[in-house]
Amino acid sequence: MRVEIWSDIACPWCYVGKARFEKALAGFPHREQVEVVHRSFELDPGRSKDEVSLVLPMLSKKYGMTEEQARAAELDLGRNAAAEGLAYRTEGRDHGNTFDMHRLLHFAKEHGRQDTLIGLFYRANFAEEESVYGAAEDRLVALAAEAGLDADAARAVLADPERYADAVRADEREAAELGANGVPFFVLDRRFGVSGAQPAEVFAQALDQAWGARSPLTPIVPAGADTDAEACGPDGCEIPQDANQAAERA
Repeated sequence: MRVEIWSDIACPWCYVGKARFEKALAGFPHREQVEVVHRSFELDPGRSKDEVSLVLPMLSKKYGMTEEQARAAELDLGRNAAAEGLAYRTEGRDHGNTFDMHRLLHFAKEHGRQDTLIGLFYRANFAEEESVYGAAEDRLVALAAEAGLDADAARAVLADPERYADAVRADEREAAELGANGVPFFVLDRRFGVSGAQPAEVFAQALDQAWGARSPLTPIVPAGADTDAEACGPDGCEIPQDANQAAERA
């Protein structure tokens, strides 16, 4: 079973939602048969790479709230993160363009390190002081290396703005086609969708339901067709009856 997660590094509920989903996945009986793929979604795709701002003033301006209200919202997020065992800085964080990080995540996917890298990006963005935005290529390369990727190869990806750009845009188009207008957004086997940082219990129910929906194909046999038509299997291919008779006559 495949679970695809559309998310953005700048999204605090994606950070919390990933932890809640992983808690549910850890208790899922078929855990080893679940493939998790992270998909790109930018909350602020029009933001310039050089446009970096502190989170509290950004929230205040974007949502028309006072800075005190923004601070209260961040404190609430901090409590939710702490409940999942996550560190969360409620003061002094910054916000910026995440496109390069999404490109690196596609690079990491090719090398089987995507989940590790997105976890490091979340930790760096929400729990650590050093920024991952703006002119932070050295920081991103260091995180890629920590995830087990080749540092020089990661730096080469960042140096070429076209590398994996199409993959990021394709993910974002697909999210729109699926009706996702916010993140995190979880899609299970392309049959079930779960929106938002739901409690672990909800994710557990979704995993059970999606797994239960996996049933063998229903064979379709048109009227008059042979239900035992010739086929190839592990022991070889069946010999048509006419061929058997011809061999006997010979």
